[in-house]
Amino acid sequence: MATNMLQHITAGNPRALVKPVFYTTIANLVGLLPFVLLVEAIRLIFVPFVNPGTLIDLTRLWWGCGAMGVAVLLLFVAEIPAYRTQFRGASSAAAEGRSRLAEHLRKLSLGFLNKRDPGDLANMMMGDYTMVEHGISHLVPQMFGALIMPVLALAGLSFLDWRMAAALFAAFPIAIVLVLLTSGIQRKLGASHMRAKIDAGNRLQEFLHGIRVIKAYNLTGERFVRLEQSFKQLMRHSIRIEGMLGPIILSAIAFIRAGLTLMVVVGVNLVLGGSLDLLTFVTFLIIGTRIFDPMTTALVSYAEFRYHEQAGERIVDLLKEPIMPGEQEPPNNSKLELHQVTFGYLEKAVLKDVSISFENDAFTALVGPSGSGKSTILRLLARFYDPNEGTVRMGGEDISKMDPEALLRKVSMVFQDVYLFQDTIANNIRFGNIDASQQMIEDAAKQACCHEFIIKLPNGYDTLVGEGGSTLSGGEKQRISIARAMLKDAPIVMLDEATASLDPENEEEIQKAINRLIRGKTVIAIAHRLKTIQKANRIIVLNEGQIVEQGRHGELLALGGLYARMWSLQQETSGWGISSKQG
Repeated sequence: MATNMLQHITAGNPRALVKPVFYTTIANLVGLLPFVLLVEAIRLIFVPFVNPGTLIDLTRLWWGCGAMGVAVLLLFVAEIPAYRTQFRGASSAAAEGRSRLAEHLRKLSLGFLNKRDPGDLANMMMGDYTMVEHGISHLVPQMFGALIMPVLALAGLSFLDWRMAAALFAAFPIAIVLVLLTSGIQRKLGASHMRAKIDAGNRLQEFLHGIRVIKAYNLTGERFVRLEQSFKQLMRHSIRIEGMLGPIILSAIAFIRAGLTLMVVVGVNLVLGGSLDLLTFVTFLIIGTRIFDPMTTALVSYAEFRYHEQAGERIVDLLKEPIMPGEQEPPNNSKLELHQVTFGYLEKAVLKDVSISFENDAFTALVGPSGSGKSTILRLLARFYDPNEGTVRMGGEDISKMDPEALLRKVSMVFQDVYLFQDTIANNIRFGNIDASQQMIEDAAKQACCHEFIIKLPNGYDTLVGEGGSTLSGGEKQRISIARAMLKDAPIVMLDEATASLDPENEEEIQKAINRLIRGKTVIAIAHRLKTIQKANRIIVLNEGQIVEQGRHGELLALGGLYARMWSLQQETSGWGISSKQG
């Protein structure tokens, strides 16, 4: 159990505790020296009172005082590495842990990630790791250090007088049992509080992401009830965890400190009875008043430790989530196939026993109504997901046995909703090839028809892009996305409605860029505007997760089926506009 607790509090990296605990223990041991020397000094001072006629040994007393000064200096020297290893080690462990978790998330299937709330993952990455960092830097080293002094004190004081030592620590087991018996309550309250904190974070993220809608519909302030309720729920759980655990911890502390009172009572009776000398009694008083502070610290830290442990446990559980398997390198043959594939999100079936072959160096278009499974096919081909039934193949081999990252190196994707990172335009294009030179980036931008607008920006290619690309227009983002794909120069190109929501001027520019991008490649495109795929080698028409038609543009029009109806409808609505006139 103790091993699991250390695994959780360190988010699966217990080695991060070795140096902080070691140096903190050394510092605490050095911290005992001044008190040992103080006891010796008091013994020397009390000798004349216990044995009348005996003089104080001033030489030893001065040497003792000098030794105390040296001990304080040693304590300062010992605290330096303890402090450094605690905080530097904790910060390094948290930074490395966050990177490790991000890398692990990158290797998980989109199916798993879509089932998790993004706010939950963000809270885990930042909030939970902050608690792990605090646990490594403060809680565990201090707990170990705080327990060393009482253990050594009990051993040392037992040699002086076991009766006084027993009285001093008599109530300590009761306090420990009390805290341990409430571990279940601590865990339950901690889990509820953590869920409330995550929910509040999710609602805040939702509020910030949807701020435009909130402003447009005047849902600000108290009228945005979900956010307000989540904050109040967090407040109730925060009060509850403090209100229920606080009295338990205070009761345990009271039991521990009761040992001092009991020791005084026992000591006075023993002194009056003549079975305990005054010097020993004073020694117990000095040391006894000192050891309860670290024991109190250890108890308070333990309650906090159990709460932080739950945060680390969440991280450990996520790190145990299996990544997408596969070790084989993909073949040179880029022919893609879906063979009797059935797939659904949760319980909803999207594709039903679909078989398609995408030939090398051919342009294949996927069309159909919304929800027919077009985007799902692209995600399966790129292995963002694995099918529930059937196989997806490349060059005749099952891609589920291939290394997902090696597979994606052969694929360039251009999405309808382009996401740009909060970085320079050059670096956003460089995602296509991390080793690309500036000249290669500019060449790709020219082919993607975005060089002209980039050089007009304040800092050209070094212009910072807002999060998600918020400082650029849709057409500009789309062209940068195409430049990124051109720089990658993968043999397979997937286009997910890349021109669906663009104005005619941008669409013409982007169509030129796409034509350059797909030259000599295996191309699979989802098309909303059918006129953009008239020259496709093959058009596959999907409806309700199944193939209903396939062929060239002219052949499908001649069939008079779903494709012909979609084409006819788009031709009829191409000149439509919005008017305020009635009737």
